[in-house]
Amino acid sequence: MNEPAKQPGPDHLISIAPTGGRVVVRREGIVIAESHRALTLREANYPPVQYIPREDVRMDLLTRSAHQTHCPYKGDAAYFSLGADAANAVWSYEQPFPAVAMIAGHLAFYPNKVDSIEIAP
Repeated sequence: MNEPAKQPGPDHLISIAPTGGRVVVRREGIVIAESHRALTLREANYPPVQYIPREDVRMDLLTRSAHQTHCPYKGDAAYFSLGADAANAVWSYEQPFPAVAMIAGHLAFYPNKVDSIEIAP
């Protein structure tokens, strides 16, 4: 999609920090992801998002889709589905812009397409 990166700043804040504790994502009673290494990304007025290292996600349960989007602050996102009723439920910035480079190799889940995203100490 090749648009220039916008820089986070006072008009569009983005912060990334280790979540701390354990993040568990479940769908249909199955643990899809479990990690003590998740990152919390906070962006502008959006709800915080958990980015989980790919190594801590059951990639065998995900199917890459053709869907893509572009964020002027983060870059191009690739998507994965968790079955026909959860199309494009997961996204990843595989080559994020430098300002958010920490999320490379991580996946995020739409809360409305999984049963739960739990954060426990």
